[in-house]
Amino acid sequence: MTSRESNPNFMNGVPELLILRLLEDAEMYGYEIVQTIRERTDSVIVVGEGVVYPVLHALERTGALKSRRKTVAGRSRIYYSLTKAGSRKLAGLAAQWMSLAGAIRKTLAGGQYGDVVA
Repeated sequence: MTSRESNPNFMNGVPELLILRLLEDAEMYGYEIVQTIRERTDSVIVVGEGVVYPVLHALERTGALKSRRKTVAGRSRIYYSLTKAGSRKLAGLAAQWMSLAGAIRKTLAGGQYGDVVA
């Protein structure tokens, strides 16, 4: 196994994880997801529609999301919601990310950064 295989580019899954987590609470349309990610992360993570829509479409193709067209205030939008398969996918991704974050915190705590708060 090469070092690339043992150390995947973990940032690739961030939009997918965040989208699944947001849709766990409520159905949303694409631009709403973009704005909510920015707000909830205090603009630390900013993704555009060019990132969000391909992720939404891929998750829908795999059955993790379902969509429906809805007209609100005269505007037609496509709203996305989580399926049972999406909930399972979210649980798996969240567990992986929590493990990764814990490993990073543990490593940082042993260096010049002192005690890193969880």
